Amino acid sequence: MATDADCVIVGASFAGLASAIAIASAGLRVVIIEKKTDVGERLHTTGIIVKDAVDQIALLEALPAPLVRRIPGVRLHAPNLRHVDLEAPGYYFLATNTPAVMRWLAREAERAGATIANSTVFTHAQRVHNGFSVAGFGATRFLIGADGPRSHVARVLGLGASRKFLAGVEYEFAGRTLADPDRLHCFIDRKIAPGYIGWVLEGVGGVQAGLARRIDARNGLEPGRAMDAFLTKIAPAIDLRGIAPTGVRAGLIPCGGVVNPVATPRALLVGDAAGMVSPVTAGGIHTALKHGLAAGHAVAEFLRGRGGDPSVAFVRSYPRFRAKRLLRFLFDHCQSDLAFNLMLDTVLTRSAARLVYFHHKGVFGRAAAGALRKRPRPLANRPPMRYKALGESSDGAEKR
Repeated sequence: MATDADCVIVGASFAGLASAIAIASAGLRVVIIEKKTDVGERLHTTGIIVKDAVDQIALLEALPAPLVRRIPGVRLHAPNLRHVDLEAPGYYFLATNTPAVMRWLAREAERAGATIANSTVFTHAQRVHNGFSVAGFGATRFLIGADGPRSHVARVLGLGASRKFLAGVEYEFAGRTLADPDRLHCFIDRKIAPGYIGWVLEGVGGVQAGLARRIDARNGLEPGRAMDAFLTKIAPAIDLRGIAPTGVRAGLIPCGGVVNPVATPRALLVGDAAGMVSPVTAGGIHTALKHGLAAGHAVAEFLRGRGGDPSVAFVRSYPRFRAKRLLRFLFDHCQSDLAFNLMLDTVLTRSAARLVYFHHKGVFGRAAAGALRKRPRPLANRPPMRYKALGESSDGAEKR
């Protein structure tokens, strides 16, 4: 079906849908090309939204409450499984029912006037006067690539590509809960998760457990075996062994910063396609939504004759992650399990955690700081955290 549009967006991702909402809300014709039949299927993200995103992105104010669950703090586990609890006043993370959130965003884009062409593959685009000719869709005045870390739009247009990745895998255990559900549990282990971490959290309707690992010749464990090793390692703290996951997510996470070039006249990349993922935390939803919306507004202003080509000026606002790329280098080359074991309960560790987890927001309150100054509880002095089914009491009896 040949259709002319003011803007064609490839990829109904967080960034692609955010851009579509902004452009369509300006009264422009937007078509989103999406190869999946359902925007909520085959996702590759844990789906955590940080408080910064809620504060900065008005779109999220309408996010339905049943789709999210607030987690107010972090429990950081050293390789020897000792831990400290970290929090900042007023800060929280939102675990999400990510497939449902994606479908909600798609409905918001359609409500704004965008058209989503599901089950459609972007194949080619050729530059023409005042835009591009997109195979199967006709002419468009602007083209946005929001099609993931292996962006086909980037290849077709000769734009930059991500070269450094983490390999991520996550298991979902529907109907399970944690004994300490108000913590994002983060596990450091250089052998199992080199270059990153493992994590466990109680999300919406179940427990999520996953890990991400640096990709290089030294890391021989394939994702399934790596997860088996991870679940075995953390069993004294959180025991999820022997439970078949109800869902599995896996994929590549770009961690090398924004690609170069990220734009060409009348075309640009957003989200994972642009490498717009924190090199340290591997978090990309916040930047995808924030810069996806901003890119959409800039494109709309340009197409309405009120601003310059955003591929020239606007992309200069993309985050460069200079400090976080340095931290990524240090984590890749200097990670030491022994150092984490020895330095878990130190000012240096707490300061680094504040940067990584809380994004410089707030200062630890007195109560939190006092708790952090306490010695971590030795593993031998605390029982394992046992998952339980929803509706099950602590003694195993079903709640009425």
